[in-house]
Amino acid sequence: MPTFQPASVDSFRPSVRVLPSATVSGRLLCLPLALLAACPAPAQVPANYLNEQPVRARHAMVVTIHHDATDAGLQILREGGNAVDAAVAVGFALAVVYPEAGNIGGGGFMLIRPSSRQLNGGQPVFLDYREEAPGSAGANMYLDAAGNVIPQMSITGFHASGVPGAVAGLTFAEQHFGRLGLAKVMAPAIRLAREGFALPAQEAGDLHAGNLARFAASRRIFQRDGNYYQPGEIFRQPQLAATLERIARNPATFYHGKMAAQIAAFEAANGGMITAQDLARYRVKERTPLLGHYRGLQVLTAPPPSSGGIVLIEILNMLSGYNLPSLGPDRSANQIHMIVEAFRRAYMDRSDYLGDPDFNRMPLERMASEAYAAAWRKTIGPFSPTPSAKLVRPAGFLPAASTPLHPQLDSNQTTHFSIVDADGNAVSSTYTLNFGFGSGVTVDPLGFLLNDEMDDFTSKVGVPNGFGLIQSSANAIAPGKRPLSAMTPTIVSEPPVCPASAKAVAERQSSSVYYLPLPAGCEPGKLRLVLGSPGGSTIITTVANDLISVVDNHLNIQAAADAPRFHHQYLPDILQFEKAFPVATVDAMKARGYSTRRAAEFDEKSAGVWGDSELIEVDPAGGELLGGHDHRHTFGKAAGY
Repeated sequence: MPTFQPASVDSFRPSVRVLPSATVSGRLLCLPLALLAACPAPAQVPANYLNEQPVRARHAMVVTIHHDATDAGLQILREGGNAVDAAVAVGFALAVVYPEAGNIGGGGFMLIRPSSRQLNGGQPVFLDYREEAPGSAGANMYLDAAGNVIPQMSITGFHASGVPGAVAGLTFAEQHFGRLGLAKVMAPAIRLAREGFALPAQEAGDLHAGNLARFAASRRIFQRDGNYYQPGEIFRQPQLAATLERIARNPATFYHGKMAAQIAAFEAANGGMITAQDLARYRVKERTPLLGHYRGLQVLTAPPPSSGGIVLIEILNMLSGYNLPSLGPDRSANQIHMIVEAFRRAYMDRSDYLGDPDFNRMPLERMASEAYAAAWRKTIGPFSPTPSAKLVRPAGFLPAASTPLHPQLDSNQTTHFSIVDADGNAVSSTYTLNFGFGSGVTVDPLGFLLNDEMDDFTSKVGVPNGFGLIQSSANAIAPGKRPLSAMTPTIVSEPPVCPASAKAVAERQSSSVYYLPLPAGCEPGKLRLVLGSPGGSTIITTVANDLISVVDNHLNIQAAADAPRFHHQYLPDILQFEKAFPVATVDAMKARGYSTRRAAEFDEKSAGVWGDSELIEVDPAGGELLGGHDHRHTFGKAAGY
């Protein structure tokens, strides 16, 4: 096995092991939040969400957005696999049954939290298999001769894709942390691709997507050249089945062998950018997770190039100074005010300091300090909002922010899944193609869709990207660079259990924002929550609200998944609500001075929802597993045994 290559480390950046690819052997389906009205309408937020009950199991639990993917993961757990085996099975199954976002042509993150030293010595691990800019990419590649952005070029077609990392990430996870081997864990996905699966009504409608119709292979595979699939029909993908079988036999071929040559030849024939050299250079990166604390619990979460983890930690640090239930019930106006003001301040820091850790220095330790959170709290009024334009960061904590980054946020066409196995090991994983069905391009004859992750970079400084976000040169396109993400896979647990001789060491280590190795003699604390969601700029606030609803307000995990959502991201200075949010509460926030907006308020056909919380809670009393599948979407499932 090749040795790990250490990246540079300084006081602002975590350690990272670069893993050669040779070692590998919310959700809304069409548009960003601002354009919800054009999307197919998912199910409504349940009116009686507080009465919704979770799925219960004694041993293991899988929660995903697609019932066939949940069944794949559960099958692997029943056959003796651990949480990582099940996660890899789910990841490949979603590439078959949920092509809107599940993929082998995109990338993402996987957070693994062992329950004991039997897995990875008890040390959590964060796998970064985010897409990278190809070697031929450049800062001005999406500009015309006059220096103007060429519409849609970074979103649709053969110039929109970064080098995919999903195959490297999933297969690396299996080879280093799984038990059963690729052939076993990929078998459900191969069967679903070859034998087919029944299309739910919503998915059948999603396959009408316009970007698929533009490319011959996509139009043939997903739309039968205009003879569209109907709800309940069996959808078979023999080309993808053959590709998955080749990966199961030898995943290195995707990056170094005949399959890499096929991908490169397809790209070259169509004017694309990804070359055999780009694929051969791709590396999975094993990064140190971030560690936060809230109400006596440990919050293990995503490090950069995800912005989600540090922003979540900042939000929780600010809110730790308040007794939220004393202000009112869950989603009451008084609670919303305090939570939103924490959102606003943490997102301000996000816009100024975060980027790809291999290209940027970031003051994460100082951002995560309790003293900094206390200073921010002093700027929060008890009733009225602080206009974002007048927000002033507390002095003396962070370096000057010379140029706001306004970094890109993931699209809603992302998906998340949560898994806990019979030993208590947990996986929280989020991955993406960016927009729905990615670039719309299917690699022929391999049968998989390519991402359009290049739109996550700055096409031109000062010009909005596909999500209306203004970005700076800090997120400019560069070969090998990974765009910043909002994906926030998160796992919450009790503190580690240590003998008296090791408690002092554990307490010292817990003061770092990076998770440090479990001290000798200690065992990981009891698992409490596995969290995550898609949803673009709303990912972080969705995860925060789910956590707060359970930990502070004692909602059960299903009620937390279904509760109507609210969101604020500093700029634009708008407090956004899902359409189902009680109008009286929205009006109360408006009366306080907030500028408010209800999603798709005037579109009768749209449910006006975002995100997709797929959650697991462990009952601290009896250890029972509780699964919460987001009922905004109709074909997912929580299941266990």
